[in-house]
Amino acid sequence: MRIVGGKYKGRVFSPGKSFKARPTTDMAKESLFNILQNSIDFEGIRALDLFSGTGSISYELVSRGCPDVTAVEINVAHIQFIKEVIEKLGEKNIRVVKSNVFVFAARIHEQFDLIFADPPYDHPKFSEVADLIFKNNLLKPGGMFILEHSGQFDYSAHPNFQNLRRYGSVHFSIFEEGIEAD
Repeated sequence: MRIVGGKYKGRVFSPGKSFKARPTTDMAKESLFNILQNSIDFEGIRALDLFSGTGSISYELVSRGCPDVTAVEINVAHIQFIKEVIEKLGEKNIRVVKSNVFVFAARIHEQFDLIFADPPYDHPKFSEVADLIFKNNLLKPGGMFILEHSGQFDYSAHPNFQNLRRYGSVHFSIFEEGIEAD
């Protein structure tokens, strides 16, 4: 796993062969962050990385200056790896939370400017993840939610759906929380 941009660009961390997560490919990550850097001021946002896995997205966010990243992961081995990388980077801006994402979303009373979710493609509640974000009011008005998924899912009919980006077999559906008029 390689950090593809920002102050940690080029740093490589290996979770080992027994690691069960499927990290976002470098090409897909690089393409996604090239788009995001044109629309987001990373230095002024709060971000949430759900189903963190290797923590790859969290590292990309802090590498680009994000001052507040919450990484949510349930697997203890994955959490240990994320904490080891955070320590190697000397990073203080990532908070790691051990939790089931569905339980976390129902209990937290915070909002985020950017939310990224990369559930296991075979997760039994995969199709519920997009609604989970909006039902629990996790996204700030004007905020962006990105869901990584395979081609078998189509979110274009979701009321908050904005667009779809494809990079090889990786699909990113991008959703936005509307800004309500006064």
